[in-house]
Amino acid sequence: MPALALDVWIAYELRRAGFDVDAVWPRADHPRVLPEPIARLLEGLPQKDRAALNARIKSRAAIPGATASSASVLGKNYLKQVDVVMSSWETGPELLISTKRMDSSFGKNAANRVEESYGDVKNLRLRHPMAPLGFFYGLRSTIFEEEPDKAEWLIDLLQKLGQEDDAYHAVALLVIDYDGATPAPDDPGDGEDALAEAQLVDEPTEDIDESIELDAVQVLPLENLPRVEFAQDRIPPSLQPSQFLAAMVNRVLDTTPITLHKEARKRRASPR
Repeated sequence: MPALALDVWIAYELRRAGFDVDAVWPRADHPRVLPEPIARLLEGLPQKDRAALNARIKSRAAIPGATASSASVLGKNYLKQVDVVMSSWETGPELLISTKRMDSSFGKNAANRVEESYGDVKNLRLRHPMAPLGFFYGLRSTIFEEEPDKAEWLIDLLQKLGQEDDAYHAVALLVIDYDGATPAPDDPGDGEDALAEAQLVDEPTEDIDESIELDAVQVLPLENLPRVEFAQDRIPPSLQPSQFLAAMVNRVLDTTPITLHKEARKRRASPR
């Protein structure tokens, strides 16, 4: 939940900017990834058929080849799970955002996360040079007390990461302040079977288990979660989330025809 919270919030802000609710993944509702042709098919069906198909889609955790809980995008050399995506059949990927979160073990993990980001952006950008690429880092505020030198180094490194001509178009850092124990690592990784994702082995062809339904997913009560605040006064302007979101939205609109994303263009022209 802690790691996925970043993805859900960023996707919400992109929809609030005026982008299509079904084209931005993760979606607000299950399934989190629903290809646009399927969404349009649902809209065009008679009410009875639409209700039946929609009920089937929502009752399943995922339908292979149709819906998913996360999105993988083909880069230059391999498939990569991307945390926040805007895509459609006509346009291909229009926006790709990777998120990372670190709540503990700062000395051991900080460098690894940034090194991973360099490899990821090169892989994606070489195949999708027009798509805005973003890197959003969530960092627990305790790093400033426990390892201040590491915090200073990480901030400097993230700033440099956003200045590379052939890397990310925007980078953000969110400093998360909350009380309580450190959450267990919950990064789902890039899939349970990397070879199957790379299409190097045959995926199983047996019938899908109809017993796997959404109701089986555990829902955590929100009232049990700690209150979360943000210490953004520690962060330079170039890494602020507001700057990041503006850069990503503007780049999408500036690199696509004026006939696309009309609602987002309207909202950009008349900000509230």
